[in-house]
Amino acid sequence: MNSELQIIPVTNKRQLRRFIMLPWKLYRNDPNWVPPLIMDQKKLLDRKKNPFFAHSTAEFFLAVQNGNVVGRIAALINDNHNKFHKEQTGFFGFFESIEDYQVACALLQTAEQWLRQRNMALLRGPMNPSTNDTCGFLLEGFDRPPVIMMTYNPPYYLEFMEKYGMKKAKDLYAFYMETTTPMSDKIKRIAELVRRRHNVTIRSIDMKKFNQEIETVKYIYNQAWSRNWGFVPMTDEEFYHLAKDLKTVLEPELVLIAEVNGEPAGFSLALPDFNQALKRINGRLLPFGIFKLLWYSRKIDMLRVLTMGVIHKYQKLGIDAVFYYETYNRGKAKGIWRGEFSWILEDNYPMVHTLKKMGATVYKKYRIYDKLID
Repeated sequence: MNSELQIIPVTNKRQLRRFIMLPWKLYRNDPNWVPPLIMDQKKLLDRKKNPFFAHSTAEFFLAVQNGNVVGRIAALINDNHNKFHKEQTGFFGFFESIEDYQVACALLQTAEQWLRQRNMALLRGPMNPSTNDTCGFLLEGFDRPPVIMMTYNPPYYLEFMEKYGMKKAKDLYAFYMETTTPMSDKIKRIAELVRRRHNVTIRSIDMKKFNQEIETVKYIYNQAWSRNWGFVPMTDEEFYHLAKDLKTVLEPELVLIAEVNGEPAGFSLALPDFNQALKRINGRLLPFGIFKLLWYSRKIDMLRVLTMGVIHKYQKLGIDAVFYYETYNRGKAKGIWRGEFSWILEDNYPMVHTLKKMGATVYKKYRIYDKLID
């Protein structure tokens, strides 16, 4: 048998399926891995269905040895990122590899070469495929499964990155809190003071006016996140594509809009941790997965605060404290007794400070890497 390692581009549906299904092989004995929905992975990687590919390009590669897939990677050029930041940054994502540095090195070299040929100056990742999706390698916190829309990987990926010459670009924090930790009296006082002093109101999203609400959220998003590291503006198509996907899993009481004197000022989104249910169905809704998903969804006891942002001119009012206070109490009222706040940039000091004041602690860290392209 030919033991030569080959890196080949994905050019047909069979190869794409092997690309998608590799994690089932790599993580089959890992109790903390949560299989994603196969149908969602297909849609994410579909150049015709995912609006990301309307403005960006990608090539998917497989590492094959003895006829077996032993690794995968995507090389990505996010034109919207480069236009917004005035950079020539190329990305890699969807990285998976057996515990063999030769495989990982060959995959990274292939992605880097593909990007070099397209005049990119920096290699960054992992992005799957951008900061508007999942990103980063798990750095600390391997003892617990990931929550919804967060990444998971074996520790040896970090060793592979460093050996290849990748350097830390940014660390991302995930904070954890339980309702057994009482909400800080100081946060409660701040939240009440902010409401009174600045005429701040917090309301749930109105599902009957969903499209109108999405326009409001989009306005807040573009105003609130534009100065954040790694921010990539989303097109209208991307925004509505994401909103449509999330609509089926939203709890309206946990999707909050802040207004100051009736003007949109901030947005907060918390989702029940559907990974607790997804873990039971092995990536397949049919024929019986849908029923298992519905059954185990009733038992979810954790939520993830996925995103929270305040428009720049209102950022020093303390609206973030009001959001956290509201989310804590609304989640607790639903019987949800624990939550994750993620991801938070390591140098987002105001948000880190507020979460620590609440009693939340950093329990997972993720890392994004950079490498100059030779």
